[in-house]
Amino acid sequence: MTGEKEAPKPAATVLLVRDAPELEVLMVRRSAGMAFGASAWVFPGGKVAAADADPRWDEISDGDYPDYERSLRIAAAREVFEESGLVLATRALSTDECAPLDTMRGKVEADPALFIEMMREAGLRLALDRLVPFAHWITPNFEPRRFDTHFFLVNAPEGQIVRHDGREAVDHSWVSPADLLERRKRGEAKLMFPTRLNIQVLAQTATAAAAEAAARAKTVVTVEPRVEDRGDSKVLVIPAEAGYGLTEERMKEVMG
Repeated sequence: MTGEKEAPKPAATVLLVRDAPELEVLMVRRSAGMAFGASAWVFPGGKVAAADADPRWDEISDGDYPDYERSLRIAAAREVFEESGLVLATRALSTDECAPLDTMRGKVEADPALFIEMMREAGLRLALDRLVPFAHWITPNFEPRRFDTHFFLVNAPEGQIVRHDGREAVDHSWVSPADLLERRKRGEAKLMFPTRLNIQVLAQTATAAAAEAAARAKTVVTVEPRVEDRGDSKVLVIPAEAGYGLTEERMKEVMG
C-alpha cells in the first residue's frame, strides 16, 4: 500500500532586472550537488520558512497583504539576500551599510528567523510592494519533490553588488534574456522548463520599467504541467491561457 504524496511545498523565486543599458536579469547557477535543478541557471529563490510568517514583519515591511502572500514575499526577499547578497529595502543602502549585512547571509540561510532580527537591528524595512507577481508554477504530481512556486519580478536595488553564496549558488551572471536563450540553444546554459519559458516572456520587453509594467498588467495563471502520450513520445502539457506561446513540449526537450 502506498501513502499519499506530500502537498507541494510553498516557494518563491525572483526575477531581478536592471538596465545596463539593455535589459538584464540576474541568474545564479546551482551547485552540481543539489538534489533539485543541479547545475542549472535559475532565478534566486527557495522554500518558504516558518519565520517568513512572523507577524513582527508587519512592523518592518511595507504593503498590506494576507498572511500567506506576505510570507511568500518575505521568503522571496530572504532568498534574494541569501543567494545574491542584495537587500530589498525601502531605501538605498550605502556600501558601509551593506558590508556588515553580508556577513549574515550564511547565518540567515541556516536560521531564517535571523533575517527579521538583522533587518530590525539595521533599522531597515522590506520593500514588499516592489515585488510584482510574474508567474505561478506547481511541480507536476509525478515528481518526487514538488513545489508551489510563486515568481516575482523586481527592479534590482541600485548601488548594491551581487555576490553568489558559493554554496547553493556557485556562480552568477547578469545577462540579457535573449543572450541567455541563445546560450541555452548552444548547450552552454542549462535551464529548467519554467525558467526558460519565463525568460522568453521577459525577452519580449526592452527595459526593466517595461518588464515591470507588463507584469503589473497581466493576470497570472497557475501552471501545473501534466504528461500526455503522443504516439511515439510523451509531452508535457501546460494551459494556453498561461500565455507562454506553447501548450506542450516533448519530455526529452523539457530539461536542457
